[in-house]
Amino acid sequence: MKQEIHPQYYVDAKIICACGNTISVGSTKPEIRVEVCSNCHPYYTGEAKFVDTEGRVERFQRREKAKVEVKPKKEQKEKKKVERPHSLKEMLQQIESS
Repeated sequence: MKQEIHPQYYVDAKIICACGNTISVGSTKPEIRVEVCSNCHPYYTGEAKFVDTEGRVERFQRREKAKVEVKPKKEQKEKKKVERPHSLKEMLQQIESS
């Protein structure tokens, strides 16, 4: 291995969660901060918890609520169907009959 190119390795690096849980691991950083860990993650706890930093969940819920509350659409006008010939033979027959 080449000397002086590898980062410093911390044997007792700490991972600190937003819930307060602390875990010791080996890492190239002395301290790592995370938002969710195994003590507070919904998969492990069985609780429904939203981790939202930019308001995405609220925006999604507003859109879903708006879809449910949409007023019924106005009746669309029925367009008259113009029967067009499907083949050259039908087109020639239509011209002759006109």
